Amino acid sequence: MTQHRALTHADILPLEQYESERRVHRQRISALKKNRRVEVGPVATFYFENFDTMWHQVHEMLAVERGGAAQLEDELAAYNPLIPRGSELIATIMFEIEDAAQRGRTLAQLGGVENKIFLAFAGEKIAGIPDPTRENTSPEGKASSVQFIRFPFSDAQRAKFKTPGTSVQAGIEHPNYGHIAALPEAVRQALAADLA
Repeated sequence: MTQHRALTHADILPLEQYESERRVHRQRISALKKNRRVEVGPVATFYFENFDTMWHQVHEMLAVERGGAAQLEDELAAYNPLIPRGSELIATIMFEIEDAAQRGRTLAQLGGVENKIFLAFAGEKIAGIPDPTRENTSPEGKASSVQFIRFPFSDAQRAKFKTPGTSVQAGIEHPNYGHIAALPEAVRQALAADLA
């Protein structure tokens, strides 16, 4: 059952316990994420977040940085906004380019891309809303390689999206990066669970 609530201290395992169970948790989340990612064009990937992916992310950050209770507050504040609450989908969109020089050149051409991301299905088109707390595009016009995008749904849109077999596309319509990808039915089903 998908949870549509914020992470709290009660959800967080003691660090020693998480580390002893880390392999099992990583396998579970890796399997879960298979049906929560969509490649859109050659370098952009949409990773749709939920309670479980953010639970894992918080634990991983704590395990890597070892900042204890003070860090936990920061991680909860950072990642709770990325848990969909039943009337939205939320995606981390990553422009993944290994070569640093190429990455810099590409991102320099993608300023404003955060306002050009959408989901389309059954005659509906939902424009993604970028995270207003982040600098998605620098003053020089360079896009961030990581974008956090919220897709708010009306009740009618939710019903259409949840209908089995509905054809759903994820897309970016930036003049320098115009790509659309169809979501496999398994991905649509996984995301439909985010829509209470």
